[in-house]
Amino acid sequence: MPRPLTEVTQNTWDFLREPMIAPTGFREYDARWKYPDAINLPGITALGMGLGTQMHEAGIEPVIAVGNDYRDYSLAIKNALMLGLIQAGIHVKDIGPSLSPMAYFAQFHLDAPAVAMVTASHNPNGWTGVKMGFERPLTHGPDEMNRLRDIVMNGESVARDGGRYERVDGVLKAYIDDLCGDFRMSRPLKVVCATGNGTASAFAPLVLERIGVTVVPSHNELDYTFPHYNPNPEAMEMLHDMSASVLASGADMALGFDGDGDRCGVVDDEGEEIFADKVGVIMARDWAQMYPGATFVADVKSTGLFASDPELIRHGIKVDYWKTGHSHMKRRVKAIGALAGFEKSGHYFLAEPIGRGYDCGLRVAVEICKLMDRNPDKSMSDLRRALPVTYSSPTMSPFCPDTEKYQVLERLVANLVARHSEGGSLGGRKIAQVVTVNGARVILDNGGWGLVRASSNTPNLVVVCESPDSDAELRAIFADLDAVIRTEPSVGEYDQTL
Repeated sequence: MPRPLTEVTQNTWDFLREPMIAPTGFREYDARWKYPDAINLPGITALGMGLGTQMHEAGIEPVIAVGNDYRDYSLAIKNALMLGLIQAGIHVKDIGPSLSPMAYFAQFHLDAPAVAMVTASHNPNGWTGVKMGFERPLTHGPDEMNRLRDIVMNGESVARDGGRYERVDGVLKAYIDDLCGDFRMSRPLKVVCATGNGTASAFAPLVLERIGVTVVPSHNELDYTFPHYNPNPEAMEMLHDMSASVLASGADMALGFDGDGDRCGVVDDEGEEIFADKVGVIMARDWAQMYPGATFVADVKSTGLFASDPELIRHGIKVDYWKTGHSHMKRRVKAIGALAGFEKSGHYFLAEPIGRGYDCGLRVAVEICKLMDRNPDKSMSDLRRALPVTYSSPTMSPFCPDTEKYQVLERLVANLVARHSEGGSLGGRKIAQVVTVNGARVILDNGGWGLVRASSNTPNLVVVCESPDSDAELRAIFADLDAVIRTEPSVGEYDQTL
């Protein structure tokens, strides 16, 4: 059984042999820790053995595809994880350095029932983690993560014979072939490819060039120190850099990818940074013409346009607002047979016949290029301006300790539900509804809204607001929502704000 953090500390003999794991690293739909502050290599091996035990418990064939991102410590983490899996009797198929969606693809390509991807996604250096799943294209949700935590932390892992290691080559080529097929652009398209020196640097330029795009490189050299910015296309720092590159190069748009390649961000030809939910509406409008009556899933952080856009309504599109998080969204898309799911963070879940149901930033990039090809007389700014105007905040994340954030959120939700029942308002607008499927999305009488939820991956709350009327109203909604949040003394400063 892993010993508590207080018993195993860094720079000791025990730290080299005994598992150290903070239980807070087992999150809603993946695992993430500060390394080596909250987990050590023996702890990662214990995690692998627990995951292998969970595979046997689930009754699936003991075969797993394993990959790792480009961070300087990810190979060591992966080796420790694979050791634990092998000890649990699992046949490990090591696909090498990869993107998360390449690992998900490997499940299909190698006919492997399970996947484990070593990545901290968009978290800054110093973090590590694992995304995992047993039922393609799904990944672990809260129930699976809670069971894995119990197996690992309660010492329930079982050593078994039969484990072995296999290095598998060729998955990268097969993944790119699957993304591109025989599609080639029929119109000229010049695209800034922004990868922030992350893992997508080894993939994205190749994919865009193969489909006939002229690539303007932006930080495409692999460098695990991330010398320019942390690759996160939801962060304004990366979006601003993408915008500057578009304006300097005269490109038609910029496409940006996060650290493990499962998200895509967009800046248009005028340097306008388009939040991912608005890009989702642009894509949904295009697909609505080909698949009228389709259903789309949007996360609770996303724009209200999915439900109110006249073009989507005209084509009979149905929208389902659901819980934020790649695992929740993938499951919902599959469960209700949706054509696609969209998250404001830049995760898109494109199901058959467009994709395979998992989140892949490069798949989205290819589909955006196809969209531009189907609209040869339109620019990305034309498509943006065609949307009804709304005023949206970035995703803002005030600090809140992992050990307290869910209790804090519970009180905030109760506060906002009570405000609604008392006929209250936000930003001068009466509250019409409070949706509590994931935190509290407070919907106002004009369709504006404000959201507060707990981050599943970091010690933060998440705050997003939108107004259909004005920037001033957006700021008023945020100010009133923030005043409620400030009733909780453990909530700290925002990472970014309006």
